[in-house]
Formats: sequence, structure tokens, C-alpha cells
Amino acid sequence: MTALALILLGLAAVTPVALASNRIPLWISPAVASLALGGAALAATGTHPVKGFALGATLVTAVAAAATGGAPLARAAFRIAKRQPDAGPAAGESPASPGPLRGGRTIGVLERTAVAVAILAGWPEGLAVVLAVKGLARYPELREPNASEQFIIGTFTSVLWAVAVCGVAKALIT
Repeated sequence: MTALALILLGLAAVTPVALASNRIPLWISPAVASLALGGAALAATGTHPVKGFALGATLVTAVAAAATGGAPLARAAFRIAKRQPDAGPAAGESPASPGPLRGGRTIGVLERTAVAVAILAGWPEGLAVVLAVKGLARYPELREPNASEQFIIGTFTSVLWAVAVCGVAKALIT
């Protein structure tokens, strides 16, 4: 079961990168990554604590899955939020506009990596540090139209994904 959990965790890490093509519908990547993570969680419940190489593989795969897997989920969350009745574009903004916050994808990868490393290192306070640094760094931009909503949706989706991946890793470790 440990091998199955690691394979599914690896699938959750690779899926967003492998399915990044423009030809593939946008909902497939987050769906496959989420299903793979759920399968890994189920497989992890029936294992003994990993040791040696399996421990290293668990930690590396978990950080990789946390870093890569959150991006398609964040995009899916943005698409869902835009469908809400109060989510019309701001004055002067085109509906195809990417939003007021730039660099979000790169920041998201770094954020998820830092959250996963902090949790797996046994330092959950690191989550507060990461979110505080991100909030302070983005503070001047949050006054732009729709920026605070984009910030909250992206941050919550990213952090929830990273925490879920770390939960699977912790289930394999303990």
C-alpha cells in the first residue's frame, strides 16, 4: 500500500505539469490531481510508517505535489468565483483580463512549497510566517479592484492543497 500511495502522490505532482496543454479541458488537471491525492490518502491509511528510502521519497514527492498541484486548483477556483452573480468585471476591465495581481503563479508555487516544507519539518508556525509575508508584500496592491478577492481565493486554495498533501505525507510517515 505504501508503493501505491507514493505512486498516486507522484501522479498528483506530475498531472498538472503533464496536462498543461491548451488542448486539454481545464477541469481535467485539477480533477485528476484531486482524485490521485484522494487515492493516496486512502492507500496511506493502510500502511505502516515509512522508513529509509520510502521516507525520503514521501517527503520529496509530497513537496513536489504541493508545489505543482495547487496551480490548476487555484485556476478552477477563480473560474468558479467568476461565475458567481456578483463577479462581474470592474469598470474598464475586460472579462478576459487576468486580474490585478501579477506574478501569482510563481508566488503560488513558492507559497505552497514553503507551507509544505514548514509542515513536514514539524514547524506549523511557518504557515503563519508564510501568510504574513505574503500579505505584507501584497498589501499595497490589494486596494485595486478585485485584488483582495483574487488574493484570498488564490491563497486559500493554495494553502488548502498544500495542507492536504502534507496530511497524506504525515499519514505515510506516522
